[in-house]
Amino acid sequence: MTSGLVIIPARRAHSNHAEVARSIGIDIIAGRYAEGARLPGDAELTSSFGVSRPVLRESIKTLVAKGLLTTKARVGTVVRGRNAWNMFDADVLAWHLDVGIDKQFLGDLAEIRLAIEPRTAALAALRRTDADIAELRRCVEIMRREPSDSDAFTDGDLALHIAVANASGNPFMRSVDGVIEAALRASFVVSAPVDPADRETVLNWHQRIVDAIADGRAADAAAAMTGAIFHGIRRHGAAVVDPALYDGKSKT
Repeated sequence: MTSGLVIIPARRAHSNHAEVARSIGIDIIAGRYAEGARLPGDAELTSSFGVSRPVLRESIKTLVAKGLLTTKARVGTVVRGRNAWNMFDADVLAWHLDVGIDKQFLGDLAEIRLAIEPRTAALAALRRTDADIAELRRCVEIMRREPSDSDAFTDGDLALHIAVANASGNPFMRSVDGVIEAALRASFVVSAPVDPADRETVLNWHQRIVDAIADGRAADAAAAMTGAIFHGIRRHGAAVVDPALYDGKSKT
């Protein structure tokens, strides 16, 4: 991350209005449309994107729902301040990765994960079913089988964290999967654990999470999740608050 920014292209949209929303959203996040700026009129935008007015309006509605835009009578469509953006929205996160992220953004992702995922793991240890345990073990096996710099390894890691959220029995925990996906995608693009010792450490932390949940050890599950997240932070050098705030159990 010596250049300061890492760009991680997201998957392309599957419809005209989604692709237009993505393009405008990226322009907003990149600052090409500044906060408080008014977007060009419908005629200019439909001509620029080569779409119909209904497609454009659907795109604008999408961006309004995500908090990036607001529409005002006799004013037009205006870019909202960053503090109004829905940063938990999977598209908004993906567009940030498209634009390019820095260590501060990675640190912000890590901090929200640290605020939620250890508690999620603790709840999972208290509420997990046999099916949950089987899924968690399946995810670890995928990670052990696949190369550390492969999409399959990242997918297995993401699936494990989602399985933990599902096992918690709390649907709100499951709703942060977009944050987790963005963090993991960014983490492995910045610095995949290809070194044998680093790979083994990653696998070991995740195995600890699974074993603690399977054994019903809530505190150990929370500590293992904290350790896994902090190991990723150290690997890619993200900016984050003092680890002591998270009880110090993350240290190897």
